[in-house]
Amino acid sequence: MASHPRGSRPRRTLLAALITASVAVPVSGAARSAAVPAPAPTASAPLRDATPAALTKRYTASRDDIQAAGRMATDHGDQWRAAMLHAMADPARHFLFFDGRDGGRTAEVFGDLSQAEQIAVLVPGSDTNLDKYGYVRAGGLALQQRLGDRTAVRTAVIAWLGYPTPSTVSLGALTPDRAQEAAPDLNTFVRELHAARPAARISLLCHSYGSVVCAAAAPGLDVADIVLYGSAGVAADTAAALHTRATVWASRSSGDWIADVPHTRLHLPFATLGFGTDPVSPEFGAHLFPAGDGGHSGYLRHGSLSLESIARIVTGQAPAEAGRDA
Repeated sequence: MASHPRGSRPRRTLLAALITASVAVPVSGAARSAAVPAPAPTASAPLRDATPAALTKRYTASRDDIQAAGRMATDHGDQWRAAMLHAMADPARHFLFFDGRDGGRTAEVFGDLSQAEQIAVLVPGSDTNLDKYGYVRAGGLALQQRLGDRTAVRTAVIAWLGYPTPSTVSLGALTPDRAQEAAPDLNTFVRELHAARPAARISLLCHSYGSVVCAAAAPGLDVADIVLYGSAGVAADTAAALHTRATVWASRSSGDWIADVPHTRLHLPFATLGFGTDPVSPEFGAHLFPAGDGGHSGYLRHGSLSLESIARIVTGQAPAEAGRDA
């Protein structure tokens, strides 16, 4: 009988169970979000100017697109989406772009981008869409507040929902396909940020499946840091395999269920499932940072150790207890 590496059989069994669940479990929430109609957004030029006047013009155009989507949601009878879009259209909120179709794409700015010397870009993971956008917004607000509390340097946080995220319980969440499709758009967005704020220090904060997106985009990204948290893997065996000059950080809180996802890859005729090496393992080789004992969705929660660590990384400081030991 052929021998198996220790732990490989249980991992494959668990991965097979995840595959079965992804096929059998309905994903009505994801389908509902994508089913709400919205108009095509206003065409806009690339972001190359971050003066207050240029940003105000862009924010106004995005607000118009949000309001148009809200009217269509109302006509469709979706009061939940209409109410959420009404809140997003508040003049106090600032969006670099908005597209309400197919679950939604947007990029919201927290802070003054026209003056920012340090910029953090949040890349969310699976099951993130307009109906669940509040989680991303809460994280962006918490991080921007913490950055303001701990540094005099001018900062901005951008929540980038720039791709159709897969459902957590789906085959899409077990393959890098969506990430590879999203990577060019993330590269374009970061390049435009550099053109608009050429002297700013940019960090990419990549949660869960968002870490797969960041890894796919990594070779073309001119950023200071790539921060992977709550990640099941990034479809690369090592941090060096990302081919980036950025410092690669990784962490996982002790209460995060993602630790139970097998760190392996299963090659099937129709796809390769799984993301390989655990990003917090010594074999991967990322710089580790403490994340405390929160859950999978709690990394940017007010008062959390992970929020403090990530804020330090964004401001160019080493987190407490940072190192390379798991």
